[in-house]
Amino acid sequence: MKNKAPWYYLVLLILAGEAVFILPFVLPRIFRSTVLAVFEISNFDWGLSIAPYGIVAMLSYPLGGPLADKYQPKKLIAIALWMTALGGIWFATYPGLNQLKLLYGYWGFTTIFLFWAPMIKATRVWGGLASQGKAFGFLDGGRGLTGALFGLLGVLIFSFFLGTDVDSSTLIERQNAFKYVVYTACAIITVIGLLVWRFMDSGMDERKIQAERISKKEIAQVLKIPSVWLLMIIILCAYVGYKITDVVSQYANEVMLYNEVDAAKVGTLFQFLRPTVGILVGLLVDRFKITLWLFFSFCACILGGILFGSGVIGPDTTVLFFLSVIIVATGVYAARALYFGVMQKGQIPLVLTGTAVGLISLVGYTPDIFASPAFGMLLDAHKGEELGHQNVFWMLTAFAFVGGIASMIYHRLYGKS
Repeated sequence: MKNKAPWYYLVLLILAGEAVFILPFVLPRIFRSTVLAVFEISNFDWGLSIAPYGIVAMLSYPLGGPLADKYQPKKLIAIALWMTALGGIWFATYPGLNQLKLLYGYWGFTTIFLFWAPMIKATRVWGGLASQGKAFGFLDGGRGLTGALFGLLGVLIFSFFLGTDVDSSTLIERQNAFKYVVYTACAIITVIGLLVWRFMDSGMDERKIQAERISKKEIAQVLKIPSVWLLMIIILCAYVGYKITDVVSQYANEVMLYNEVDAAKVGTLFQFLRPTVGILVGLLVDRFKITLWLFFSFCACILGGILFGSGVIGPDTTVLFFLSVIIVATGVYAARALYFGVMQKGQIPLVLTGTAVGLISLVGYTPDIFASPAFGMLLDAHKGEELGHQNVFWMLTAFAFVGGIASMIYHRLYGKS
């Protein structure tokens, strides 16, 4: 398939690809300590409030996947953005725990059923036959840059409206300041949805890559492909690593003893490492063996997990802290940029991309259900102490080890094809 999609097709895909997750994940990741305070919630309860997202997502992946093989990606993406922004208005009212669970369940529908598979399929369309690494590397790198800029803007807005020293601010003052951050995000997400609806055209006859119907026969065909099963394991393990990014700013606050604003800056820095890694991956991997690079990304996760888990990082080891952050970020974001980029090597038909993504994601993204509650339980068991954070990173190390084995098998099966 010849790539005819214009450059701004990918730009809009990048903007949409991160904007849809700003409210449910990016802001809570960067403002972890602040969010726990303004919602007056514990780590474990916050994990429970997010868990319905994963449950709805698990149902949405296999159902929404075939939808992407039948309808134009841009329409599904735009509707998903608008509905997600609508949920942000509710988020800004600081709903209670049960309402927060409902909201995250709603976001599971808008960001996964309507959005996820169309985004992956559109990226494969842009990459064509020869540039899958570039397409997915640029997608995740660009999404990382978008998320980092959102985070930086959020920190600036939060600091401006707080109007006082963060350590002496009251709960009401922090709630009011964070509310402005949420409303700004809602407005920007809505605008991106309008741009996608109007301008995101691939420049090709998309009927050629759309299936008239998805039956049990097509689903069975996808399930017979060995790469589909391996990708389920690879993405599950890599996604546990990605969920680790939720607690980096909290580590800076509780272990490195940074205040909430400085901790949010560390979270934002972590976000800026994502575009750096993604873009470098996009520029390099198509010239080498993309499947082997996926294996190396898990090796970096293992190394970073051991550094944090060993307990050698503390308030007096600032340089080692930032070096370890870079190692973990490199592994996590490289894996994230590559795992869908190897679909073509794994001989998964383009026309069935949505169905394959739905089935793979059904297993691969189960960390949306268990990771946050598990992290919360480990952290609350040693509240405010370094040991809780060490246990979280040992969990990362274990999953990265399994992911490394699966990615090596994938490389041996498909790396030479």
